[in-house]
Amino acid sequence: AVDVQVRAFDAAGRPWRYGVETLLAILRRNDADIVHAHYGLSGPVALAAAGRRPVILTVHGRDCHHRIVRRVTAAAAGRAAAVVAVSRELAAICPFPTTDVIPVGVDTERFRPIDRRQARLALGLPADERMLLFAADPARPEKRFDRARELAADLPGVTLRVMSGRPYDEVVLWHNAADAVIVTSDREGYGLACMEALACDVPVLSTPVGVAAELLGAAPGALCAPFDIRRWRDHLTAVLADPDPRVAGRAIAATQSTDVMARRLVELYRTVLRRP
Repeated sequence: AVDVQVRAFDAAGRPWRYGVETLLAILRRNDADIVHAHYGLSGPVALAAAGRRPVILTVHGRDCHHRIVRRVTAAAAGRAAAVVAVSRELAAICPFPTTDVIPVGVDTERFRPIDRRQARLALGLPADERMLLFAADPARPEKRFDRARELAADLPGVTLRVMSGRPYDEVVLWHNAADAVIVTSDREGYGLACMEALACDVPVLSTPVGVAAELLGAAPGALCAPFDIRRWRDHLTAVLADPDPRVAGRAIAATQSTDVMARRLVELYRTVLRRP
């Protein structure tokens, strides 16, 4: 584990100057060596407030896809001491060089296998339903909720449930309550839901986006493939034939744990600070 202090402030809808002034005040009160900005639009704020401190910028996906945000991100990346992408796929499509690939990581202490019936009881769900979980926000078009609905409609007796908007403490229960988690996205920066499900040993079906393209093929019983309703339906039919479907995914998720990624980040910090 790495001991850090976290200072959060909400700059949404406020002038750019507010973010700079707030970060400057935080830096005056804390003897920080590095400023680490997440998402492209945070980069200019971090650079303006950091002074002589090096800035590390982590990009997560939408900052490399949206036309205007991509320009802002590229400008900030050109001045940052290091630029990190959260997946190899994202690093490959970034319109600027990246220093390293360091995923956000999955909390494998929180996300662990729980008896499916117990998880459903805690959530007030029927114990005997066949359930698919859509773990993203249906309102975001790139998540392709239309595909999830089409798939569920082609599987008689299957219920599609959406986890978006649920309290964070319930997320591990929702994963364990599901017979399978489906990721139907056109794109993902990382794809945290995929790793959270694997950490719970829950079957996952995902399009080849984000980290799924790298790791999901190593989990027997999981599927990483372009969305094709017949192929996905046939795979799910086999999964749902098991009264308690599970996959051996936890060992894969452990390679992406938050502890592992924290150690990699600390090593990057040390590398940056050693530069003249």
